[in-house]
Amino acid sequence: MKEFLKRKNIVFSAKRYGIDALSAMAQGLFASLLIGTIISTIGEQAGIEILVTVGNYAKGATGAAMAVSIGYALQCPPLVLFSLAAVGMAANELGGAGGPLAVLVVTIFAAESGKLVSKETKIDIIVTPMVSICVGVLLSLWWAPAIGAAASAVGSAIMWATELQPFFMGIVVSVIVGIALTLPISSAAICAALALTGLAGGAAVAGCCAQMVGFAVMSFKENKWGGLFAQGIGTSMLQMGNIVKNPCIWIPPTLASAITGPIATCIFRMKMNGAAVASGMGTCGLVGQIGVYTGWLNDIAAGTKAAVTGMDWLGLILICFILPGILTWLIAQPLRKMGWIKENDLKLDL
Repeated sequence: MKEFLKRKNIVFSAKRYGIDALSAMAQGLFASLLIGTIISTIGEQAGIEILVTVGNYAKGATGAAMAVSIGYALQCPPLVLFSLAAVGMAANELGGAGGPLAVLVVTIFAAESGKLVSKETKIDIIVTPMVSICVGVLLSLWWAPAIGAAASAVGSAIMWATELQPFFMGIVVSVIVGIALTLPISSAAICAALALTGLAGGAAVAGCCAQMVGFAVMSFKENKWGGLFAQGIGTSMLQMGNIVKNPCIWIPPTLASAITGPIATCIFRMKMNGAAVASGMGTCGLVGQIGVYTGWLNDIAAGTKAAVTGMDWLGLILICFILPGILTWLIAQPLRKMGWIKENDLKLDL
């Protein structure tokens, strides 16, 4: 059996399913729902109807894009990979608000089932896609509604708790999602799976920005402008190797996120009412900020917000850019003086 699974490239591991597949799912979400939302929003604001149409088609492919991305991460053979498009469409639709988590779970089972039979028969072109699609769609019918409801319930509970206790939950959500962003897992996929929006989504954005901008500013001496942009609008995950060597370098941006989170929730009431996946993106490509902006537009269209105010813009700029940089730099200074953070501890090979 071990030899058979090895030959089929089926590896039961937390890394493959919890890191590789989850990270790939986030890319699929970005390449469909998120980019589609951005395109359609530009079209709506500029009055260009064709862009709205393009964006809507991109958003319509969300389930398929996620499933194919997961299959790519699992190194599926072509026939299995292409068949997962139908699986993703079914799981995402049946999973409702928790569709991304349903897609992740169902696609893993469908992909591995397809790999088991791939190239084992003379009619592989029929058997492999049939097994992949049937397993995936049947499991979607069976599991997706429950998985989606559970994920949605967890997300709703977090959002409800944040509304009820914005200070405490602002700290908790900001710190946890920020840490997830820097770890080799996908904070964006986690936020999408839990449909994390509203005030909790705003806290998540604050935490992600604290990590990205914080590391970018704190390591400017070592990494200069290349490091500033690579981390500030790329990802703070680049520092993971250095964190393993010296965990103390993680203290400043994490403490900064514990400060900016409640400021976002209590003072500026910053909410993410755009796509949930943007809650876990921070300043990566300015996706988090675009998500907050599209959320403002959604609220205005729904009649729950009169207009975008100067206070909204001030909060967005302070929480996402200015405070993370200043706070992280200030917190890092005494740690450098005490020797907890030494020269070149934050150096990246860029």
